[in-house]
Amino acid sequence: MIRVEDLHRHFGGFRAVDGASLTIETGSITGLIGPNGAGKSTLFNVIAGVLPPTSGRVFMDGEDITGLPPHALFHKGLLRTFQLAHEFSSMTVRENLMMVPGAQSGETIWKTWFQRGRIEREEAALRKKADEVLDFLTIRHLTHEKAGNLSGGQKKLLELGRTMMVDAKVVFLDEVGAGVNRTLLMTIADAIIRLNRERGYTFCVIEHDMDFIGKLCDPVIVMAEGKVLAKGSASDIMQNEAVIEAYLGTGLKNKDMVGA
Repeated sequence: MIRVEDLHRHFGGFRAVDGASLTIETGSITGLIGPNGAGKSTLFNVIAGVLPPTSGRVFMDGEDITGLPPHALFHKGLLRTFQLAHEFSSMTVRENLMMVPGAQSGETIWKTWFQRGRIEREEAALRKKADEVLDFLTIRHLTHEKAGNLSGGQKKLLELGRTMMVDAKVVFLDEVGAGVNRTLLMTIADAIIRLNRERGYTFCVIEHDMDFIGKLCDPVIVMAEGKVLAKGSASDIMQNEAVIEAYLGTGLKNKDMVGA
């Protein structure tokens, strides 16, 4: 699904991504881990078009998408969420979902004058789809709640729901567990697994919680100092001395890494 070749992103003399190469297989839930400052979020930003690369190439389904802006990648089915949720706080949860699909008739002034029936039919279909998403995520009770009033975990679920309002192919999730309580985190994990198995979504997940990574991800890619350090199963990664050293600077046992 995604192939990254010798990707670099520099900020002056700082090499946030320094020659990273990796692949994300179609239909996988790939984990991306590494110590703070490893370049994970910057890599996501370059792949998703938020930042241009200094050099290197990004391919999606064999097509060179290097440097395409986020809206162009959105229409190709590549979506990215952020560590801090970007909800429209004054809109309801349902409205946040309904506004996601592009090219809605109601966005054109003359159609609001002359094609009111068409707009109403589109809105009814979007409302129905939004309610199906809310049911899938088990948050139908939040339909009319202002998004700004949601907890951190509920906002992460809403962001996941927004990816379901379009035909997403690959979704990049940046620290989906940050600030989320354990119960809601498992709800999010179950939703990701169902989307992967039932709807064929490909995911790449940045996360520091190794229990969460172990439940969801195979394979797991490790970054350190802007480069790819290792790739393998979660259990193999947690026993990799080079990975442990990158996290802790010493050859401690993997149980200490999980608790770090």
